[in-house]
Amino acid sequence: MAFEGLSEKLQGALKKMTGKGKLNEQTVKEGMREVRMALLEADVNYAVAKDFIKKVTERCVGQEVLSSLSPSQQVIKIVHEEMTELMGSTNARLNWSSSVPTIFMLCGLQGAGKTTMCAKLAGYLTKQGKKPMLAACDIYRPAAIKQLQVVGKQVGVPVFEKGTQDPVKTAKEAVENARYYGRDVLIIDTAGRLHIDEALMDELARIKAAVGPTEILLTVDAMTGQDAVNVAKTFDEKLDVTGVILTKLDGDTRGGAALSIKQVTGKPIKFSGIGEKLSDIEPFHPDRMASRILGMGDVMTLIEQASVAFDDHDAEKFARKGMSNKLTLEDFLEQMQSMKKMGGLKKMIGMLPGMSGKDIDVDEKAMNKPEAIIRSMTPAERRDPSILNASRRKRIAAGSGTTVQDVNQLIRQFEQAQQMMKQMMNNKGMRARLGKMRFPGT
Repeated sequence: MAFEGLSEKLQGALKKMTGKGKLNEQTVKEGMREVRMALLEADVNYAVAKDFIKKVTERCVGQEVLSSLSPSQQVIKIVHEEMTELMGSTNARLNWSSSVPTIFMLCGLQGAGKTTMCAKLAGYLTKQGKKPMLAACDIYRPAAIKQLQVVGKQVGVPVFEKGTQDPVKTAKEAVENARYYGRDVLIIDTAGRLHIDEALMDELARIKAAVGPTEILLTVDAMTGQDAVNVAKTFDEKLDVTGVILTKLDGDTRGGAALSIKQVTGKPIKFSGIGEKLSDIEPFHPDRMASRILGMGDVMTLIEQASVAFDDHDAEKFARKGMSNKLTLEDFLEQMQSMKKMGGLKKMIGMLPGMSGKDIDVDEKAMNKPEAIIRSMTPAERRDPSILNASRRKRIAAGSGTTVQDVNQLIRQFEQAQQMMKQMMNNKGMRARLGKMRFPGT
């Protein structure tokens, strides 16, 4: 899980410091030494870590904290605020052109996940109501164009390519093509290298000059730590990038890149890649990331993802059935599918307060068995489990590759859930609150 090591050490250092009741200047400085070590081990830029510790220490030894009735809460609040500031304060949104198409040029080194990120961004913008097009301007890496076509097809976005002709010419033709077909966003996938070289930078500079992109987004691998910051600094000096996209933030990320890039380059992190699926992209919110690192959870992102996974119609249907005590196994199957859309149990639990940054042992396949059992039932059996006699249960177990005991356990769990829902509906206060819910069309 991202930032696992940093999160654990930071929380441990803060707990030691704030667990002593009354704080004094010496306690604060000792605690900050541990925080500094945790940041440096996470590959945070030395100057950034030093400045961060200085600011936090100055605020923590102030009269406001030392005389507070709850100094521990004040310290955590200060660390959270300074960490948020370090990563950019607020979510940096994309800039848009007044003329069509708006051009986003993605650049970066090979292996950072740039081509995949082009498709992720295109898919994300499609959900926002945009009509993007992808342009294949990496003519050097074997199968780069084919890869862009494959991922473009997966997110339902067209790809403009002209083989191995001059990438600058391809970029210019892609702009005209996007304009002709009414595509309001053009995302250009440029060439990368294993290392920064003059030929690469010259080509990128020529593409920039030819098409005038609204955004130049640098894609960096979050797992490379301090190296990612050095790469960002060099690209920014040559191209004047407008923002950064961090990839592989779901991996064994030490945290150095996320905590250093904004401070070193002055350029905001706009998006982060949080998984291998093409839907695994989210806007970067510094305050939410700080909350995750400090073990405070990220409830806002969880809610946003839930609102996408559970549409209004499903929420209305589920609430109405709950109120009338008519939930079925088909409803449970739909809820399991929606949870999968949110990225799985481990990811969801990791966003809860007190759970982020911890190595949570969650069996992601736990839902596979009940899902297989429900899918092996007939529609009538799903709607009315009371008809499941011994022979039916035996057939369902054989069809789902499980045992009769597994089938029996699922039915018991379903009956218990129904009983709990019934008790909730018998609670007048709860029923009144659900009864006042407004749904679309009501």
